Amino acid sequence: MDSVKKCIAEFIGTFTLVLVGCGTAMVTGCEEFSGYLTTAFAFGLVIVGMAYCVGNISGCHINPAVSLACLISGRMDVKDFFLYFISQVLGAIAGAGCLMLIFNLAGKDPGGYGSNGLTGVNNSAPAGLIVEILLTFIFVLVILGVTDPAFKHGSFGGNPARSIGPALFAGGDALGSLWVFIVGPFVGAALAAFVYKFMAKKD
Repeated sequence: MDSVKKCIAEFIGTFTLVLVGCGTAMVTGCEEFSGYLTTAFAFGLVIVGMAYCVGNISGCHINPAVSLACLISGRMDVKDFFLYFISQVLGAIAGAGCLMLIFNLAGKDPGGYGSNGLTGVNNSAPAGLIVEILLTFIFVLVILGVTDPAFKHGSFGGNPARSIGPALFAGGDALGSLWVFIVGPFVGAALAAFVYKFMAKKD
């Protein structure tokens, strides 16, 4: 029963992240600084809100890269990792599906919300991959430190799932470049997990 509750929590958390975060990006267009800033705030506030909402149930990974780092660092087993991963991807797909439905019903063009921002690095997959690895490394390293049970920080923490959901509905180039946003975060998360394990060793 605990596994079911954790899966539901991860589904809801990732669903909310995509619905609010990507929805904000779609509404603002992210064509000017104010759009980028608003979208960043939306994603950040959802992660904080969900951390307080479901953090005590599942740890609020809402990101397969975070779950991978927890697996590597011994904080979860393989079975739970796959259950989290599936729940996160399904939540992202459901969130993206709701956004597509809302925009279609409103008669609005959903735009390129499934592009995952690869256009920001001039459509360069290698540049996008490096950015994803480095930013995920920093992000996951912070989460591992903040949620380390050896310290009394509290139990909350913050994405491939976020990228998969919208890309399935956007199709085209978004699907073609999706691998960058899966491989990059997983590599960055794995590096962060190994580095943090080394730094946190007692001996």
